[in-house]
Amino acid sequence: MMHKKGKNHSCRIVPPDILSYLPENVIDAIVIHLPLRDAVRTSILSKKWRYTWCRLQKLTLDQAFWKTTNNLISPTIRFTDIMYHLLTLHVGPLTKFTLSIGDLRNCPKIDNLICFLSRNGIQHLVLQFPKDNLYKLPSSFFTCFQIRHLSLHKCLINPPPAFKGFDKLVALELCEVTISSKFLVSLISYSPLLEQLVLQSSISDHIQIKAPKLISFDFTGSLKLISLMDVPLLAKLSLVDIDEGGSCDIAKFLESFPALEHLHLNCYSVQFLAGKVPKQLLSPLNCLKRLYLSDICLDAVDEASCVLCLIRSSPYLQDIEIQLYDSDSGDDDVMEELAALESREVESFSDVTLNHLRAVKLTGIIGLVPEMELIQLLLAKSPMLIRMLIEPGVGDNSPETRLKVLAEITKFRRASSKAEVVYKVA
Repeated sequence: MMHKKGKNHSCRIVPPDILSYLPENVIDAIVIHLPLRDAVRTSILSKKWRYTWCRLQKLTLDQAFWKTTNNLISPTIRFTDIMYHLLTLHVGPLTKFTLSIGDLRNCPKIDNLICFLSRNGIQHLVLQFPKDNLYKLPSSFFTCFQIRHLSLHKCLINPPPAFKGFDKLVALELCEVTISSKFLVSLISYSPLLEQLVLQSSISDHIQIKAPKLISFDFTGSLKLISLMDVPLLAKLSLVDIDEGGSCDIAKFLESFPALEHLHLNCYSVQFLAGKVPKQLLSPLNCLKRLYLSDICLDAVDEASCVLCLIRSSPYLQDIEIQLYDSDSGDDDVMEELAALESREVESFSDVTLNHLRAVKLTGIIGLVPEMELIQLLLAKSPMLIRMLIEPGVGDNSPETRLKVLAEITKFRRASSKAEVVYKVA
């Protein structure tokens, strides 16, 4: 068949640029899932992509972002350049912002950045600064009235007199910050929606926490006394390194947490609670499912008594993890006396059955009598136990000693026919 003369059928229609014709909401969805450095680089794809990153509502600036392979550009200059573009080009709300400057010594324009965030509806803010360079929060920080999640590391907090807190705050994390106990108590009290609280710092005074919506509280640091009042919903509690100088009645302390499900204590917080330890709490921890105890010395009377009291008073425990260490007292008479004391305490479990315990993990076992008593107790009192993992301690604990411990464990009676005991000899 002959084609008509003059007709050119060899030309093809060039397909349009797919990237340029994507809907704006699709472009936004792609860019928001990229690291900020890559999001900015999408500007070169087409005119439609050029300023997409400027509309992002969530931004993360960390050390990797302003590091450059060009050694002629200092990190400070690079950081300043980034701040300039962010403050001048970004449009619309910025709801989540993370700034982690690592080892950067000079922090220019950060006050301007905080002011910018306060005017653009910031709801989730993370600020992390170098260890030896506390950043004093500017007055504009205290006008971030939309803030819901706040995480501050290495900051100096000195609020203006008129500041009354963040009434929309749901989660608060303060790590190595300088803050007065009085203002901390006030900040928490004026946050009626607060559900998560993390404090990692040295606060020498007594702090009182009133938070009716609080679900999770994690404290690490030095403190003489802590009072948790009006926390009926508290489900997760972690207390680590409470000052040894203080003391508390464990029964009175724990009766304030009727909804407690997860509890983590270390040796110092156990000693803090061991001022007066009963055999069993008058108000049992009926909601407690997981008990995690770290750096515990079972040949110390107060710590061992506290451990046994917690287990005995938690009838619905499902998971126990205890990290042990040896005090290495070196006094055989004292060791025998403590071992006998522990045996008497273990005997008081005659009317206790851990009907819900499924998993146990014990680390640092070296074969001391109190340790073996605890293993024997948990195996004998846990009819639903599925797995017990035992990890020996490090140091001069020889393979022969470990084999001896293993041989003894295999002789213990097990209330659960399904219980698997794993002991790592090597």
